[in-house]
Amino acid sequence: MTSYLIRDAGEADLEGILPIYNDAVQHGTAIWNETPVDLANRRAWLAERNAAGFPVLVAVDAAGGVLGYSSYGTWRAFDGFRHTVEHSVYVRADQQGKGLGKALLQALIERARAAGLHVMVAAIERENAASVALHQRRHRADAPGRPQVRPLAGPDLHAAGPGVRTCCCVSEKPR
Repeated sequence: MTSYLIRDAGEADLEGILPIYNDAVQHGTAIWNETPVDLANRRAWLAERNAAGFPVLVAVDAAGGVLGYSSYGTWRAFDGFRHTVEHSVYVRADQQGKGLGKALLQALIERARAAGLHVMVAAIERENAASVALHQRRHRADAPGRPQVRPLAGPDLHAAGPGVRTCCCVSEKPR
């Protein structure tokens, strides 16, 4: 039995998303930003995602507290990438290792499939071992010509025809 619910994020969830984001900025390698943001920044981000039709999902506990969130957005602004998005999954530090990242990623894949998307890319800094491991568990085969890009897919994704592939681009953040 899960002790959380995954649903679309609303403005009220931003107060829970903000500290997760800023913790990743200050203590991790997941966000290639060095400056913490404020609530106005997260409001603008949510509004931009909503306006573009991109999901922002939250995992919440019984009291409505945000345990983690996930989203995707534009990968490249070229016609050839119209079926490709870049995705992110963030879990509150005290909730990591409990399967929330996997659940948030799976919910995001389902949204991508429903939106007619084909590829979800995660640009991951190689020191972010948890994220690399999460995406490697979905690994199928290396992308031709891009050894650092790993197309990843669950066993159900291609069973009924075209599915959504997730790719993991592992890089090193400049210091």
